[in-house]
Amino acid sequence: MKLPSASLKVPKMKEQSTFTALIIDDEPPARAVVRSFLGQHPFIKVAGECSNGFEALKAIQEQKPDLIFLDVQMPKVSGLELLEVIDEPPVVVFSTAYDQYALKAFEMSAVDYLLKPYSQVRFNQAMEKVMTQLQKGEKTDTKKLIQTHSEENQSNLERVVVKTGTKMHVIPAGKICFIEASEDYVMIYAEGSRHLKAQTMRFYETHLDNNQFVRIHRSYIVNVNFVERMEPYDKDTYVAVMNEGQRLKISRTGYRKLKETLNF
Repeated sequence: MKLPSASLKVPKMKEQSTFTALIIDDEPPARAVVRSFLGQHPFIKVAGECSNGFEALKAIQEQKPDLIFLDVQMPKVSGLELLEVIDEPPVVVFSTAYDQYALKAFEMSAVDYLLKPYSQVRFNQAMEKVMTQLQKGEKTDTKKLIQTHSEENQSNLERVVVKTGTKMHVIPAGKICFIEASEDYVMIYAEGSRHLKAQTMRFYETHLDNNQFVRIHRSYIVNVNFVERMEPYDKDTYVAVMNEGQRLKISRTGYRKLKETLNF
């Protein structure tokens, strides 16, 4: 692949510190471009390349890089889904083919991004910001990024990425039985297992298909396909009995919504 030349000066480090980087992209030519462009940045050492999110999570956990170059759109697990399960994200530079509307999330969260195809000049501009962050010991505010992107993206959620121990799993939305509020987190129950996720009930209430998922209580969102029946709890309230036997309290508003969705 022929790579574009550039005349932009390479940012200088105040101290001769060396930082490590991972290149994460499912396309080998795209990874080659990043590796080539990094040739003008002697203080960044490439620790490895990953072609998907599963490889990337393992490499990040083992190598703890200072910087990752992350493709947003990858099969199996997207770049943003990967960030959701990283406990201590490094500095992140995104590469993306998103349009200008979708780029609002990246702009608002002060994360630099490279819109494919990009030149060495544009790459060096991103690296100026990266070097400043690395010198200051700052990390990417991925929580703000993911929240902003979620607010911009109004499409129904098709899957949820969770982490169990050191491994990542993809749960299709239709396999989720119910979601329970857990302080600043949610607990997702699916296929006989449960997974803690650092997101809000409001996020799932907004992004799950409302023809299938109903918020029956401030603490619960249920998949109506897994509701076996409703039973009286006391004089004016009910519980939803799930297919695995869980009994979830239903609020008055939740009862009305559940009846409407189930058509009875």
